Amino acid sequence: MALVLTADTHLPKRAKRLPSALLEAMDAADVVFHAGDWVDGATLDLFESRSARLVACWGNNDGPELRARIPERADVTLGGLRFTVTHETGAATGRDRRMAAAYPDTDVLVFGHSHIPWDTLADNGLRLLNPGSPTDRRRQPHCTFMTATVSDGALHDVHEHQL
Repeated sequence: MALVLTADTHLPKRAKRLPSALLEAMDAADVVFHAGDWVDGATLDLFESRSARLVACWGNNDGPELRARIPERADVTLGGLRFTVTHETGAATGRDRRMAAAYPDTDVLVFGHSHIPWDTLADNGLRLLNPGSPTDRRRQPHCTFMTATVSDGALHDVHEHQL
């Protein structure tokens, strides 16, 4: 099962359109995750129209229209793995430990907010993934998104794509 992970698209404020590499990856994916900060409903419409399956949440920059359409937290089981998508996880220091305690029934936590790519494994086995942002690199050298696969009950081939 092919996955695309993204967050913090911030359209149309940070960019006018999504990068073609992200759109192509979405078209090929079985499941697309978006961890919030869409900013406008048109971007959610675009993701819904181009994703075979969309798992998404809202972020701190998303207003009432988006919050009425998608949850603050989304949970889904894919190929035997339990995924949670949320926007904010707090400071980087101690994140793995805090999130392992906050999400004891999750195998993979997809989050956003910082625009900083993150891929770590907590002591309890929780995989934490932040795909960064495909449109607003902030202090990072590149805009990014991630892809991965799920097979045999495990997450494989996690790859950060630099744009």
